Amino acid sequence: MDLAANVEAAEIVIPCAELAPTLAFFTERLSFRVDAIHPADNPRVAVVSGYGVRLRLARDAATVTNSPGVIRLLCRDPGAVAGGATELTAPNGTRIELVHADPPLVLPPLRAAYAVSRLRGGAPWIEGRAGMRYRDLIPDRQGGRFIASQIRIDDGGPVPDYVHFHKIRFQMIYCKSGWVRLVYEDQGPPFVMHAGDCVLQPPTIRHRVLESSPGMEVLEVTSPAEHETCADHDTPLPTGAQRPDRDFGGQRFVHHVASSAAFRPWRFAGVEARDLGIAAATAGAAGAHVLRSQRGAEVRARAHDGELLFAFVLRGAATLHAEGKDRERLEEGDAFTIPPGLAYTFGGAEGGEVEWLEVALPASVPCGGEAL
Repeated sequence: MDLAANVEAAEIVIPCAELAPTLAFFTERLSFRVDAIHPADNPRVAVVSGYGVRLRLARDAATVTNSPGVIRLLCRDPGAVAGGATELTAPNGTRIELVHADPPLVLPPLRAAYAVSRLRGGAPWIEGRAGMRYRDLIPDRQGGRFIASQIRIDDGGPVPDYVHFHKIRFQMIYCKSGWVRLVYEDQGPPFVMHAGDCVLQPPTIRHRVLESSPGMEVLEVTSPAEHETCADHDTPLPTGAQRPDRDFGGQRFVHHVASSAAFRPWRFAGVEARDLGIAAATAGAAGAHVLRSQRGAEVRARAHDGELLFAFVLRGAATLHAEGKDRERLEEGDAFTIPPGLAYTFGGAEGGEVEWLEVALPASVPCGGEAL
């Protein structure tokens, strides 16, 4: 195939020791616009465009000096040009990279592991995109297959966000505290998500964070861990349409409102669950519940055979005892991940009430497990 007919766009790669100030220079001083950024929780790459030029700002201090320069050609089929080569070199040393214009989603191999993340002395808060601060809740990210983040916006008011979408397999947001106003493609006017509410963000749905209360916090669970956040400068939101049943990559948008939902008895005495509607909207690809136990009741779960069973303590304190592991006392803000093949018990600390979020992939991995 002819190279000119295959290439959709070109990017000039600009290495930088620190991404944030470089990005701010191009967007604030030079009025370039953001086209893509990743990963959202700790950005290393940002693509910006302006004045007929597309730049790829890459955080890579090792190549800031003495670099011959890199130009990326975004191709429909990189393998069909240049004899199958993925990189060419100009006489002056400039590297020409031939890459997919729209690369397929890649899921890293699952490296399932038992993990406990603590609020006190755990992962630090890191500055992410759009002024949001992120805390990693799965330290090893299960080999890059999953990321769970606690996200905080310290200052209330308008959020410097833009219409964007994510190239993901699964993504849900649970509001832990405060409130946040958002707008989604074909889901009507902007709405406010309050503490206890949840949304499922299906693949590629356009959306935007508009404003929040001071100190607002949400929990986000996504697969894969590293994924692109792509700006959409051509789709205004709201779209004016209300299409709750629209299909986005085999999933439907969900806005779960806690105030209109009920807890129901669960598989264990003294334990109740609130279904967040994720299983129905993903055709069983994932499931999520808020569970609560009273008077020291425990979940006693058999080993599962799924990909992910993740939990975050929303309120109270409880004891986690995974098979072959030391007992762990967990408090609000702590999280844990149970890999396949590991039975566990959870609950019972000081006999008080405890409430936690559990997310499972697939939904057939029962949140809370099965009774022993």
